Amino acid sequence: MKSNPGILERLGETAGGTVAGVGLFFLSIYLLFTNEGRALQTASSLDEGLSQVVSLGPYSSFSPQNNDRLVHLSAQLQTLQPLHDPNYRVAVQAVKLKREVEMYQWVEYRESKDYQENGETKTETTYTYNTEWKSELINSRNFDKELGHQNPSAMAVESVTVVAPEVRVGPFVLSKGLVEQINKFQTLSLRDFSVFNLEPYLSIHDDYFYHTQSPLRPQVGDVRVRFSFAGLSGENPHLGQPQTVSIVAKQRQENLLPFKTKSGDYLEILYLEELTAEEVFEREHQHNTMKTWGLRAAGWALMFVSIQLMTRIIFTLVDWVPVLRDIVSFGLKIFALCLSCSLSLLVIAVGWLFYRPLVAAALGALALLPVFLARSSLSTKKSE
Repeated sequence: MKSNPGILERLGETAGGTVAGVGLFFLSIYLLFTNEGRALQTASSLDEGLSQVVSLGPYSSFSPQNNDRLVHLSAQLQTLQPLHDPNYRVAVQAVKLKREVEMYQWVEYRESKDYQENGETKTETTYTYNTEWKSELINSRNFDKELGHQNPSAMAVESVTVVAPEVRVGPFVLSKGLVEQINKFQTLSLRDFSVFNLEPYLSIHDDYFYHTQSPLRPQVGDVRVRFSFAGLSGENPHLGQPQTVSIVAKQRQENLLPFKTKSGDYLEILYLEELTAEEVFEREHQHNTMKTWGLRAAGWALMFVSIQLMTRIIFTLVDWVPVLRDIVSFGLKIFALCLSCSLSLLVIAVGWLFYRPLVAAALGALALLPVFLARSSLSTKKSE
């Protein structure tokens, strides 16, 4: 139970929000301004890369003349041996093999609602409990009612991802950064898995290994395991052909490494499909554009929230007048919307002036061209 806060207490809380709003405001300006420089640097690096890249054929052999040059190739992934999980007798010829573990546990849900009683604000909290499969361990000691809702303190099996020690494409070995980009996982189907390979305590249902003989009636503490893989790289019956990838990176001997551009970026690009060099760089330009607009939207949203927090104190002063409160609240939202839009555009424009002065000057001249044409036309008429 808590009493309704007075005007001074509410103003004190609002002051804290105002300080936070000021911080968010300057953060939004920083984000909007630096985003323009990042976008330009990335675009320049991609243009530089496209002008220098050397495309290799799918069956090209190692050529010393391409050392330290930016190369492009499309070919199938290769690994030396399958990845194994001996506990479940699973083996897949792939770049990555992931074991995902879930345990059947109690989950606590909390719902709170405030209500008025005798001039005071009271809070009523209701707790409900349900059993669900969860990948993270839930500590039941923090439950409001632990009795009858106890979870095990640890999982019998842990989740893990195994990565092939060496991954090749054609004659080249991929860098760690390129291997990290092979992350499109597919669930390993257990449809054709031999039940005779199972341990007595295991059963299979819907591509899961269950540590119970009753997967449809699990008990708290039961565990189930699912496997997934990324980057097929050899003969895998029932799984398909090895994955073809397209790569743009620096060749150094038989290794593919990051390529540093004059703009300061590193090019180390991998796509899980067959693409030409032009298509790879076109995709990268599209991603850069999407990221630029996404960060612009995030910067505007931060600025909108910051202005609302900074002007909240005005709403607090009239909060006790119902009619005036609604009008001021609506007006403050419109004010924050208009001001955040205007300031965001202004910061982006300043970013263009700072990072792209020639482009900004050209756009400014183009914008003023109709004015000059109109004035010259008037001067001509007057002289006549």
